[in-house]
Amino acid sequence: MKRKDIFLGNGAIALGLLEAGCQMVTSYPGTPSSEILPEVVRLVKSEGLDTYVEWSTNEKVALDAAFAASITGKRAACCMKQVGLNVASDSLMSAAYMGTIGGLVIISCDDPGPHSSQTEQDSRLMARIAKVPVLDPSNPQEAREMVQLAMDISEEFRTPVILRPAIRVCHARQSISWGSLKNSNRKASFEKDPTRWAATPGFRFKLHGELNQKLKEIRKKFEGLTLYNFHNLKPGKRYPLGIIAGGVPYSVVHDILSEEGREDDIPVLKIGTTYPLPEDLSDEFMSACEKVLVIEETDTVIEYLLRDKNKVLGRLSDHVPSQGELLPEVIYNLINRALDECQSSPLKGGIGPEALELVKNLELPVKRPTLCPGCAHRAAFFAIRKAKPKAIYTSDIGCYTLGLNMGAVDTVLDMGAAITMACGFYHSFAQDNVIQSVVSTIGDSTFYHAGSAGLMSAVYNDARFILIILDNQITAMTGMQPTPALGIRADGSTGKAIPLERIVAGCGVDFIEVVDPYDIKSLIGLIKKADKWVQDPNGGIAVIIARHPCLIAYRDEAIPQRKNVIITEDCVECNYCIDRFECPALYKDEELGRTVVDQGMCSGCGVCLEVCPKGAIIEA
Repeated sequence: MKRKDIFLGNGAIALGLLEAGCQMVTSYPGTPSSEILPEVVRLVKSEGLDTYVEWSTNEKVALDAAFAASITGKRAACCMKQVGLNVASDSLMSAAYMGTIGGLVIISCDDPGPHSSQTEQDSRLMARIAKVPVLDPSNPQEAREMVQLAMDISEEFRTPVILRPAIRVCHARQSISWGSLKNSNRKASFEKDPTRWAATPGFRFKLHGELNQKLKEIRKKFEGLTLYNFHNLKPGKRYPLGIIAGGVPYSVVHDILSEEGREDDIPVLKIGTTYPLPEDLSDEFMSACEKVLVIEETDTVIEYLLRDKNKVLGRLSDHVPSQGELLPEVIYNLINRALDECQSSPLKGGIGPEALELVKNLELPVKRPTLCPGCAHRAAFFAIRKAKPKAIYTSDIGCYTLGLNMGAVDTVLDMGAAITMACGFYHSFAQDNVIQSVVSTIGDSTFYHAGSAGLMSAVYNDARFILIILDNQITAMTGMQPTPALGIRADGSTGKAIPLERIVAGCGVDFIEVVDPYDIKSLIGLIKKADKWVQDPNGGIAVIIARHPCLIAYRDEAIPQRKNVIITEDCVECNYCIDRFECPALYKDEELGRTVVDQGMCSGCGVCLEVCPKGAIIEA
C-alpha cells in the first residue's frame, strides 16, 4: 500500500537507503547531514527492520565499518558532511582501489555558503581525486532515487559511490510516495584474498589499473542515464547560449527559465552524474551552442572536465563567483550577464533595484551568533579569561567556537586542533626559552572524535598547556546526538559508556580534575592550580573537565532551581557584563539608561551573579 508523506531531504535519503536494502548505516553528525541517521532509525523502528545503525566516533570509523560490511556482500552506507570526508579520505582512497562486493554508498553533504562549516569544499572534487563515481541530486526525490542507482552502480562495478546532496537538498521538503519496506535476506560472507583486501604496493598498482578501467565503463553507462543526464536541444538548431547545470543550481535554472518562458531559446544540459562526466552528451550539447554557461556548486568540476574550454563561461572566466552559495538572485544575474555578452534578449523578471534598496533601507539589526542563555560554556570562558588573561587560547569545532565573542578563542583550525595547535604553540615558544601560557578548549564529542591522538602525542612530546574539555554531555551543535560517555547508541539501545576521565588517563595525563563551570570561583581556582602543575618541572599537561549538562538537552538537570535575577540601580553602565560575559538575556535599556534582564530570555542559571564588579546583579 502506497503512502504519501512530506520528507525532509535527509529523510528522503534515509528512505532511499532502506528501499535499496541497506543493512548497515553509519555516521558522524555534522550539518547538513545530521538528520539522515535519525531518519533511518525512525523508519527502521516503524517498519520493523533489522538494519544496523551506528553513531561512529568519527567519519573514518564510520567508513571503515561500512566498508567491512560491504566486502561481506551486504549493502552499506556511511553519512557525513563535506569536511568529514576529509577525515575519511584515507579510507576512501584505499577502498576505491580495493573495490566492494555489496553496494557501498558514501553520502557526503556539501554546505555552499558556508552556513555551518569551516570550508565550502566540493565533495565532487574528492570523488575525482579518489576516482570514484559521484551523483549530484537536485531535489529530495531525486536524492532518494539516486541512492538506489548508487547502490546498483557500486555492485555492478564493485566500487564505492559518493552521493553528494548540497544543503538545499538536505533541508528541503518534498511530498514523496512510498510503500512498505522489507529486510534484506543477504548473509555476511567473507572470502579471504590478501592480494585485494590487504594489498601491498605491488598489488595496489594492479588494482589501480582495474579502477581506471572501471571508470571508463561507468562513463559509458552514465551516457545512457537519460533520467539524470539530459538536454532539450532541438535537432539542427543552433543557440547563442546554452546552460550546463547540476545539483541544486539545475533546479534554480529550470525554475527561472520556466517562469520566463525561455526554455525553447536557452537550452539546458542537466548533469546528474558529475564524475565520470558523460563526455559524449556534453560534446553534443556544446556543439549546438556558441557559448555555454556552466552553473554548478561549489567548485569547477563540470567546467574542468569539459573538453572545449573556449566556449565555456564559468568560474575560470570569472562569469561565476568563486565563493558563496549560488542563490536564485545570483543565478538570475549570471544568466543575464551571459545573455548580454551573447547579444540575446535579457530575462525580464528577477529582483528589481527597488526591492533591493527597500531591504537595504530597513536597517535591520545584525546580531552575531552567541551561546544560549545559561550555557555553561559561557561561564567556562569567563573563568578562563579571569584566570589566564595573557594566554593563547586554542579552540575547536562546536558550540564553544563562540567563545570568540568573549575573547577566549584565538584559533580554530579543525576537529582536534585545539590540542595539536596547543602543542605546536608550546614547542614554538619553548624553542626560544619563552614561557607562554596556552589554554586549550575542546568539546566532549569533539574530543572523542579527534582529541585522544593529539593528546597522546602532546604528552609523549612533553608539551605543557592546560586543556579544558567542555563537557555538556551531548553533541549539541549538530542536533543532540549522544556521545560515547552516555552509553546510548543511535537507536536508543544501551551501549557501554566510556567516561572522558578514563580516556584522558589512558593518554598519559596525571593531572585530571572535574568541575562544574557554573561555579566560576572554583573553576578559576582550579585553572590557577593547573597552571602551577604545567609550570612545575615534574608536571605536565593539566586536563580540566568542565562538566555541566546542556540546557537544551537536559533542561531540568541543567538548572534544577531557577534563580530570579534582576539588576539594581547600582548599575553604573560599565558594560562589563555585556562585553565580557555576553549573555543574550542582558541588554541595555535606553529609557532606563542601564542594563536590564530580559526575563523572557533568561534561563535562571544565576551565573551572572558572580560577574558584576559592582554587585548590581542580584537575586530577587
